[in-house]
Amino acid sequence: MSLYRNMLQSGFSPNNYTFSFLIRASTQLSDILSGLTFHGQVIKLGWESYDFVQNGLIHLYSSCKLVDSARKLFDISWNRDVVSWTAMISGYAKSGHVLIARQLFDEMPEKNAVSWSAMITGYAQEGFFKEALELFKDMQLAGFKPNHAGIVGALSACAFLGALDQGRWIHAYVDRNSMVLDRILGTALIDMYAKCGSVDTARTVFNNMPDKDVFAFTSLISGLANHGQSASAIELFMIMKNDGTTPNEVTFICILNACSRMGMVKEGLKIFESMSEIYGIEPGVEHYGCLVDLLGRAGLLDEAKRVVRVMPTEPDSYVLGALLNACRVHGDLDLGEETVDRLVERSLDHGGVHVLLSNLYASAKQWDGVAKVRKGMEVKSVKKVPGCSLIELNGAICEFVAGDRSHVLMDEILMLLLGVDKHLKSVLFDNDGDTNEYDEREI
Repeated sequence: MSLYRNMLQSGFSPNNYTFSFLIRASTQLSDILSGLTFHGQVIKLGWESYDFVQNGLIHLYSSCKLVDSARKLFDISWNRDVVSWTAMISGYAKSGHVLIARQLFDEMPEKNAVSWSAMITGYAQEGFFKEALELFKDMQLAGFKPNHAGIVGALSACAFLGALDQGRWIHAYVDRNSMVLDRILGTALIDMYAKCGSVDTARTVFNNMPDKDVFAFTSLISGLANHGQSASAIELFMIMKNDGTTPNEVTFICILNACSRMGMVKEGLKIFESMSEIYGIEPGVEHYGCLVDLLGRAGLLDEAKRVVRVMPTEPDSYVLGALLNACRVHGDLDLGEETVDRLVERSLDHGGVHVLLSNLYASAKQWDGVAKVRKGMEVKSVKKVPGCSLIELNGAICEFVAGDRSHVLMDEILMLLLGVDKHLKSVLFDNDGDTNEYDEREI
């Protein structure tokens, strides 16, 4: 852009190719003000009708989430090609208008691997994970090879859904096609394997990466901490620091969680303090939530309460929820009631909060308190969000929601659960010689 200014000062006039590069630079820098200036000059000089200038402007506005402006250019374009269609699809998806993006995608007269990948990525980024994997499958059936972006989008969908078999197939595809295991692809594979429970495979991918960054380290640290390997997570954090890789905000959330699960209070406090003192990162509300959880799990409720009181930002549901859970574990009814009152004041008293308070009363055998909480939930029409689980079977994702009996195979599922129930009863009987202690509510 500075070279363009020199060009004008030297008396040279720009042409359509000049603006093509200038608009692309504005897009890469997310510099919408410069882009608007160039658009005005394009109109003034009469270069707006050129395909690559129009496509560049559509891509600029789409990337900056000005989809209405992009759509106006798209609608008046005489020669819409796959580039302009893909730019619009990507723009709508990034702006959260996934259904409109899919409508445009279906209307495309011609698709390529980039347009398929743009739609897959859009689905994954907006939480439409099942749709992302279905489209990934349709892409291959249509004869298109997934590119880098499509692979990463599909892997993120597999990670969320726990679709390990499909994730393994994608990994095999990467190896079979000799795709470079760069930072983005490698991190996506680590994240997928870690979230699907294959932490050892995630570590293998990490070790095979030729170039690792903070995101790769953080993904593996998170996976180790979430699967009972907190000691290994802390060890990897130390390796990361010695390697010269600077941790980010998410890294500290993961490592503080690992310290919390290990009961490493001193180490956790030292890491928390190092955020601002060494790395210049001011702790956010998530980090204070981790600190409250660290102290609460260790039974240091007074210290946890003090952190909530002195933290520079307003405590959210995660911070107060961590304190409330610590009250339940350690039986501090008074602090638990006080914490719930603070949640109510902030309108953060969702169903889970009331259930925790009810359990706290039950642990203290205060049944009047349990009844009072349940009555209050009825009056306020507060309902606990039903739990759900996802399983992968033969490459297909099946979702089950508590209380939902609409599944087409519900009779067979209930028969199987009855068999599991009887088996557990027999195991309890064999181990204890007595089934009196068995409680059907636990099954």
